[in-house]
Amino acid sequence: MNIPKYLQKGDTIGVTATSDGIVNELKKKRVENAMRQLSDRGYNVIATDNLFKSDARGCSGTGAERGKEINELIHNPNVRSIMSAAGGDYCMEMLEYIDFEYLSKNPKWFQGFSDNTCIVYPLVTKYDTAAVYGCHVGDFGMKPWQKPVEDALGVIEGTTKKLHSYDNFEDERHEYVSGYEGYCADKEVRWVNGRMEDEISITGRLIGGCLDVIVFLLGTSYDGTEEFINKYKSDGIIWNLESFNMEDTTIITHLWQMKEKGYFKYANGFIFGRPLMYNSWSNRTYEDAVMSVLDDLDVPIIFNSDIGHKGPQFPIIEGAKAKIISSNGKGILEYI
Repeated sequence: MNIPKYLQKGDTIGVTATSDGIVNELKKKRVENAMRQLSDRGYNVIATDNLFKSDARGCSGTGAERGKEINELIHNPNVRSIMSAAGGDYCMEMLEYIDFEYLSKNPKWFQGFSDNTCIVYPLVTKYDTAAVYGCHVGDFGMKPWQKPVEDALGVIEGTTKKLHSYDNFEDERHEYVSGYEGYCADKEVRWVNGRMEDEISITGRLIGGCLDVIVFLLGTSYDGTEEFINKYKSDGIIWNLESFNMEDTTIITHLWQMKEKGYFKYANGFIFGRPLMYNSWSNRTYEDAVMSVLDDLDVPIIFNSDIGHKGPQFPIIEGAKAKIISSNGKGILEYI
């Protein structure tokens, strides 16, 4: 596994809009402040031209244009980290234009979530290069920084090796008033062990992201799952997954598909984040839907963890080895 060098003061962080760009005035204010605050931490921060652009489809440009923008950062020897501006729906349009080969031979951190799974997942599974499934750059624009944001920078600086579940999470959509807001404490964080175990402990190599995105990468030239799980089968695989907008039938269908393809054969366990939008016409819970497919694998399964759209979220180094412990509604993820 190619692990990028940890950031050091004076390094350059590049910001680009891989899917949608930032045009809302409060969100622009937040991103601009994020860049200032990262600069105050000792980093040079640059942005591509598409950062504050968005067309009628919610894209910062064509796939070719977005590919050109990220390649400028990939080929810039001073850039040590690339952060996404936002998610969206059409990140896959730029995949054919990204110089993954160069990035794998000259690794630097890529960080993003949601639609950015399009980049994180092939980078890890096909090009054997670690990447971070974590917050967009705008979160660094809150004032003051909360612990999850400190963690997000600490992970790529190499100073944060152990992540502890957070106290509370955002269960509702909140609009910005100042642009500098932190995470809202709507509900208490409570991890759930799938079979009601007192404690779960899982060790293995991390892979995952947004399930909505992973499923349309499966079987394409950007799907390196089989190579990845076979290469690291002696470590065992920890699947970390979360969903943006899936019904119970959709989750069941796609997990069944992945299971039938053999993608879970070396799984040491699963950890699921909090689903953003979930619906069941038969009143089936999210946990029941997942367990109906995965229960017979007889490996630990954790739900409602700090991963994904209902922030705050862990910065997950996909491709890294980790140990995860879940007990009494709280959890720890430690990179090993």
